[in-house]
Amino acid sequence: MVPPLALDIDGTLTTASGRIDARVFELLPDWDAPVVLATGKSFPYPIALCHFVGIPERVIAENGGVVCVDERVRIEGDVERVVAAAEAFRERGGELGWGDANTPNRWRETEVAARVTADEALLREVAEEFGLAFLDTGYAYHLTDPNVSKGNGLREAASILDRDPGAFVAVGDSMNDASTFAVAGESYALANADETARDVADVVLDAGYMDGTLAALASLIERADP
Repeated sequence: MVPPLALDIDGTLTTASGRIDARVFELLPDWDAPVVLATGKSFPYPIALCHFVGIPERVIAENGGVVCVDERVRIEGDVERVVAAAEAFRERGGELGWGDANTPNRWRETEVAARVTADEALLREVAEEFGLAFLDTGYAYHLTDPNVSKGNGLREAASILDRDPGAFVAVGDSMNDASTFAVAGESYALANADETARDVADVVLDAGYMDGTLAALASLIERADP
């Protein structure tokens, strides 16, 4: 049997231009084991993707701040501290960079995300002052509770699914996937992965983005059904 999966979204289920790769819609609904989408995006985004793909709502959102699996939702992190840090960042002249609608944060429950064009030095300064973790995923800067991680989210998701987290195979491309790699029994960093993800992964793939993910999953299928 194929193993359960913990899959990042951006850079993992997407093309190099950032669009969801259409092959996701063919592969994931037929995967004969639980699939958990683990992302830095705010809660509604991976839930919507589950609906469009046609798979159960099993997500780790906001870098582990929100876990939603089989109608059970867990919220983690010191949200008030994150909000206070974001306000301090703005008071010192920082801008999150998303415009008035601020859709990347509008539905975010446990952390704050800034565009990578934001003042990184100031954001790091504020993060240190408030005792928060600073994550540079390559797609956004995140301020989050240091006790929150995708890896901890995977442990919670596995518990709800009555699975050993070590039974999961994780695929990703960014520093926020490193904690998932450390918890999963097997991990793949894509060719487009950053140094942190590469250093922790069991395997660094030759192909990037969805091509690399497909290669990893194909090897799992072959192993399950030689």
